Amino acid sequence: MGDLHIRDSAGAEFRRLFADVSEKADILVLCGDLTDHGLLQEAEALVEALAACRIPVVGVLGNHDWESGQQEEIANLLSRSRVAVLDGEPFEVHGVGFAGVKGYAGGFGNCVLQPWGEQITKQFVQETLREVLRLESALVRLQTELGSRRNVAVLHYAPIHRTVEGEPPEIIPFLGSSRLVEPIDRLGVSAVLHAHAHHGTREGRTPGGIPVYNVSLPVLRRSHDEQSYIVIEV
Repeated sequence: MGDLHIRDSAGAEFRRLFADVSEKADILVLCGDLTDHGLLQEAEALVEALAACRIPVVGVLGNHDWESGQQEEIANLLSRSRVAVLDGEPFEVHGVGFAGVKGYAGGFGNCVLQPWGEQITKQFVQETLREVLRLESALVRLQTELGSRRNVAVLHYAPIHRTVEGEPPEIIPFLGSSRLVEPIDRLGVSAVLHAHAHHGTREGRTPGGIPVYNVSLPVLRRSHDEQSYIVIEV
């Protein structure tokens, strides 16, 4: 699941949700925007709710988690609370490997933003390319260092256009980048998880046929009998 957007209090709803997930799954994956304004007290509310979760938790941060410049403090707090916060590192649990980065924007397919013109445009594209390289490095290390055969890519931003369909066309270039999909298809994973596109589409596939799931909470609640998570088997 992703896009929890927790504020000062997670409330009983999330505690019940995490307890329910623990009964249905072996690993919980969080795909960013865990907090609403990127504040440490919001992350503390998340940690309090996650106490009800009895299974390993893996995740990435999202753009909202960066909003107040406290992303490092949030990541450290979550890590101390036994959440594996991925930022370009490989992680394996229960025989499943995870490679995660936040990702970034820039558009899809023939409309992807190119590093041309003003310096700030080049910097924008370079940020996406840095995230791509970090994802690639984590995927390679899963194969070479951990020897994992069942791998999952975890992102906040979308790597394909299909799962952002339904969003206003004007904002689609800011919801992800198809640059992210290249190392995924080349190195191979069992599935890709992302969030960020609240009005997007729940499922799609990479050009290489790998399933991609948009696990944004609003998408799940709209398209999955109002359930706040999906369970996939890899």
